[in-house]
Amino acid sequence: MTTTALTHTPQDSGVPASARDFSVEERVVIVTGAAQGIGRELARQFAAAGAVAVVADLDIDKADTVVKEIHDAGGVGVAVKVNVADESSVVAMVDTVIEQWGRVDVLINNASIFATIEKGPFDQIPVAQWEQVLKVNVTGSYLCVRAVASHMRTAGFGRIINISSDAVTRGVGNYLHYVTSKSALIGMTNSLARELGGHGITVNCVRPGMVATEVERAVNPTVEGRERAASQQCIPRGMVPTDLVGIMFFLATPASAFITGQTIACDGGYTHSS
Repeated sequence: MTTTALTHTPQDSGVPASARDFSVEERVVIVTGAAQGIGRELARQFAAAGAVAVVADLDIDKADTVVKEIHDAGGVGVAVKVNVADESSVVAMVDTVIEQWGRVDVLINNASIFATIEKGPFDQIPVAQWEQVLKVNVTGSYLCVRAVASHMRTAGFGRIINISSDAVTRGVGNYLHYVTSKSALIGMTNSLARELGGHGITVNCVRPGMVATEVERAVNPTVEGRERAASQQCIPRGMVPTDLVGIMFFLATPASAFITGQTIACDGGYTHSS
């Protein structure tokens, strides 16, 4: 495997931000669950902005397709197969990235079980399904953080971004396993920010609203349901994956060095934080 030299190694400092600090160019960015949906678009957009996009997914064929899209657009990307719920698989993924690029600047914990979940009362959720959702959505994110943390400490720079859901604040019924898992990511974000802040590593969480993607769901919202949700937003239109790009870029750069332990809503103003 060929190692590609990058021209700069980012580190955090207290100096005033410059234009360079707002750039994601040459960042090495791992996006889990990047073979489709939100993750796919984030990987494509980071690559388009000059980052190295690591398309990490269990479905390596789809991941390869995303990397081809990135390459066809003139970007840099690499597909890596990973099962985020398996520690050895996660370690192997990070080792592959370190071997090829020498560092990990950004980890976006996007992989989760959602589209395949069928709605149901909490007391009818099979325990095996409950455990599977928590293992992927919570333990998977933890394992990924654990695998990249030592490399980020050594570099004195790191950006970890967890993706939660507005379902947490709305308390959506009949999705208890999913809502619980996304709630846990907020607590994980807060605690990790305390442990990693002294090493130049920030940990933040983004809470999207209802995002329309190409992914088919076990329970697809109706057109009326989407329109009703959009009408309750301050920005009354449907949300698409590119709506997340701006906040994700910012949290991935040195410009956000003094922001950590935060959960930021990106939902068109559907909810308001105090």
